[in-house]
Amino acid sequence: MKMSASAAAASPALRFSDATPPLAPLRRPLRRRLPSVRCSLAAAPGVRAPPELVDSILSKVKGTDRGVLLAKDGHQEVADVALELGKYCIDEPVKSPLIFGEWEVVYCSVPTSPGGIYRTPLGRLIFKTDEMIQVVEAPDIVRNKVLFSVFGLEGAVSLKGKLNVLDSKWIQVIFEAPELKVGSLGFQYGGESEVKLEITYVDEKIRLGKGSRGSLFVFLRR
Repeated sequence: MKMSASAAAASPALRFSDATPPLAPLRRPLRRRLPSVRCSLAAAPGVRAPPELVDSILSKVKGTDRGVLLAKDGHQEVADVALELGKYCIDEPVKSPLIFGEWEVVYCSVPTSPGGIYRTPLGRLIFKTDEMIQVVEAPDIVRNKVLFSVFGLEGAVSLKGKLNVLDSKWIQVIFEAPELKVGSLGFQYGGESEVKLEITYVDEKIRLGKGSRGSLFVFLRR
């Protein structure tokens, strides 16, 4: 089932980043082939942040509806701890197997970066967000999903993407068109989208990322 061009243009994002508008047609100029993460899965050096720093950032985002309920000062506190954690980031985190797994989005400094219109003030009134999940599968697959309820029905928006390594910390993900399911109905809409994300810290418990426009993300391993 396909949406009309006007409906697709107004469709929500599910990018877990803050770069290219999610549903606009993707125009990609010719460029050199980017190395895939399949090139290296070597274990990273044993650099780990003090546990209290990890606990601190998780405690600051807990119960904030993924950052929506935080005041400006609260966002700054999260950013300060994230900056400190970044000092302990392993070398070349994109090559570490630690990035793989199932992650829950527990914080974003910009509410609409993950989830698009579902996470705007109006969207949150209509759609009750239950979970926001990102699965990174070896060697180079990313799956984003937002689970929600609306008018008593369960729904989900999902994206599947191809991960490319840009350098030692930055990744690029090119997503296929989103798929929306509400109750027994489901359809795909829109077009490809592209995002870039810097991995600023990762360990066995959490992963921190920063979008190309500066949005800070905190992921908790499930």
